[in-house]
Amino acid sequence: MKMAVKVLLYWPNIIGYFRIGLVLAAWAAFETPAVFVPLYSLSTALDGVDGWVARRLGQTSRFGAWLDVVVDNLSRGMLWSRLYEWGWLVSALEWCVFVCNHDARGDRWKDSFTSSPALIRAIMANGFRTPLGTWVVSGLHCLPLWLYGYQRGLLSRWFYLPLWIQAPGTVLLAAGRLLALTVEMWCIWTHIGFLTGDDLEEKKKKN
Repeated sequence: MKMAVKVLLYWPNIIGYFRIGLVLAAWAAFETPAVFVPLYSLSTALDGVDGWVARRLGQTSRFGAWLDVVVDNLSRGMLWSRLYEWGWLVSALEWCVFVCNHDARGDRWKDSFTSSPALIRAIMANGFRTPLGTWVVSGLHCLPLWLYGYQRGLLSRWFYLPLWIQAPGTVLLAAGRLLALTVEMWCIWTHIGFLTGDDLEEKKKKN
């Protein structure tokens, strides 16, 4: 029990709890862009900090790996579902992938793609810390926030971006999100194989 409490109080996990607070506050301020955008952006930025802190302090844990993805899915799911009527589908897909990865692969899910197709391996290489991985993560995290800014005219009013820049920016981020979709579908497909393979093994043992 003492060890469990110690893990809960690891600094990376405390960052995760703080991120949850930011997400809830952002949710409450969804209709106030001047509040929502900084809160949501800070939570997203901290997603890259908690992993660095975990490695720096030697405080990696299965709970921390689980919490990190939970907070990511919570924040993106909130935003997607508020942006579009069909946004819940994106959130549902991400939660489905979360279940698939953490059920069979646990906290080492990022390192379990060595036998995947070349594109999947390239995206997942070095824990997304490659140009291609950065593009995919940008599509995951930044596309919904970019679309929020587009819907409310923030890209024009705040950043003075002309439409000829906004359009390719949207396409670039959407392409990154589609690449992430290929990984998500691969995760679901391989997990189905894992589950059905287990069923076959059990039947063989019974016979």
